[in-house]
Amino acid sequence: MLVLGFESSCDETGVALYDSERGLIAHALHTQMAMHAEYGGVVPELASRDHIRRAIPLAQECLKSGGKTLADVDAIAYTEGPGLGGALLVGASVANALAFGLGIPVVAVHHLEGHLLSPMLADPAPAFPFVALLVSGGHTQLMAVRAIGDYQTLGETLDDAAGEAFDKTAKLLGLPYPGGPLLSKLAESGDPLRFTLPRPMLHSGDLDMSFSGLKTAVLTLVRKIEREAGGIDEQTRADICRAFQEAIVDVLLHKSLGALKRSGLKRLVVAGGVGANTQLRAALDRAAARHRFEVFYPPLSLCTDNGAMIALAGCHRLAHAHPAGSYSVKPRWDLSALPALTGG
Repeated sequence: MLVLGFESSCDETGVALYDSERGLIAHALHTQMAMHAEYGGVVPELASRDHIRRAIPLAQECLKSGGKTLADVDAIAYTEGPGLGGALLVGASVANALAFGLGIPVVAVHHLEGHLLSPMLADPAPAFPFVALLVSGGHTQLMAVRAIGDYQTLGETLDDAAGEAFDKTAKLLGLPYPGGPLLSKLAESGDPLRFTLPRPMLHSGDLDMSFSGLKTAVLTLVRKIEREAGGIDEQTRADICRAFQEAIVDVLLHKSLGALKRSGLKRLVVAGGVGANTQLRAALDRAAARHRFEVFYPPLSLCTDNGAMIALAGCHRLAHAHPAGSYSVKPRWDLSALPALTGG
């Protein structure tokens, strides 16, 4: 079965072809970062309009790259939620219109399930069951994943997600949007011993997390330095970035190890944009060797939002496909509401 997948939940338009026998055939992605940078954050209306401009050309590019035509496609998958309502409607409308015209089924996909399954696009791919650390821009969760659709939340952030904390802290430090990747880059040249920032809820006794207090601690530190030194030089900025990133990584590592211990599982899957962070990957790799568990990541190119993960999830959920026509989107959608698929 050949599935064409559309992702349009926020500020990336992704299209991909996934074959149930051959795997990922082709994928194409357009990011809106440069457009939103002018405003310091995602503007939902602009995001929706850009998805309209990009969806069909990206689909054409993807089909050409994969050596396929629309006549070869057996089903179409799209992100139904969660995400920005207007952006989601673009992908849903395009997918349903194409499916209706072709007379093929359409599959509505949960965005976070796409992220959870994205490491299956790597080689080697993880087997079920596993603990998933989902660290995308707006979500930070630890889940026990026993099969596709069988997800148990073990812990989650009570406020800002790790990705949000990265971007908000970067803004406090005067870095342009999107600041998270720039913060991580600066942290590489930072002194790990100069500043120490709190590790919120590190010893809370549960697997929940909190990152808003860490952001506030950075703000307090920045104001103190500005008051005493009259400003922040580049090395000081890098040192703060390093301290912030070390705090985030320590919390994510500690909670992940706790999730593995409580669940009794020996595989950890990391998914989402923050999963591309090199310091986090290095810390998890060291811990895996020390504590004898396996850790899996999606390919770096598939850590952020992308059509490949939607096409993959759609392929696994073909039994839940429906004829094109009446559809809706779900800007808010609890992952635990998804049905499990027997056999995974």
